[in-house]
Amino acid sequence: MAVAAERLRLTLGAYLALEQNSPERHAFHSGEVFAIAGGATLHAMLASEFARLLGNTLVGHPCAATGADQRIHIDAENTTYADVVVMCPPLQRPPGDPHAITNPVALVEVLSPSTEAWDRGGKFALYATLPSLRHYVLVAQDCWRAEHYRREDDGSWRLTVHGPGHSVILDAIEARIAVDEVYAKVEAFGGPTRLDRPKPPLAARGV
Repeated sequence: MAVAAERLRLTLGAYLALEQNSPERHAFHSGEVFAIAGGATLHAMLASEFARLLGNTLVGHPCAATGADQRIHIDAENTTYADVVVMCPPLQRPPGDPHAITNPVALVEVLSPSTEAWDRGGKFALYATLPSLRHYVLVAQDCWRAEHYRREDDGSWRLTVHGPGHSVILDAIEARIAVDEVYAKVEAFGGPTRLDRPKPPLAARGV
């Protein structure tokens, strides 16, 4: 989720040293370090619910779902985090970073106004370079909506959009996640109802 503010130019090794001793998480892109802002309540809830549902689905399966603390190494210029990560054995790790993986099978991002463009664009482009990645899911905060990008056999990505009553099917890990279950509790915490529709981007609203 959120890629925020202060930028410092570092080598990958210096970034890893910073990350090891920092109480906060940071992403690393092309020599710049970006602090990752903490999520709002609704963001945290949706990420947690999706991870929980995936974890339940994967009971008895060799793969596992983790939360936002799992570091993802993309290449020598880019290391980041996703809101939910599905990984399968054997794990592959980059040289010099025993806490990162290079072979996630599925990644989930909960969209926020400040990061939606990045999650849809540059971040997805980086994730797509990982040969292991089969599924990328974007979860909305303003309505009951999950966008599922599935890598086809020819390497292209197919998008399906799922709302109330639908399920996201992650066939690479034999998982089916019901949209209704992801959003079941959000209304009680100020989140959208199943009847709410997506809001236009802030820029389109003149904000």
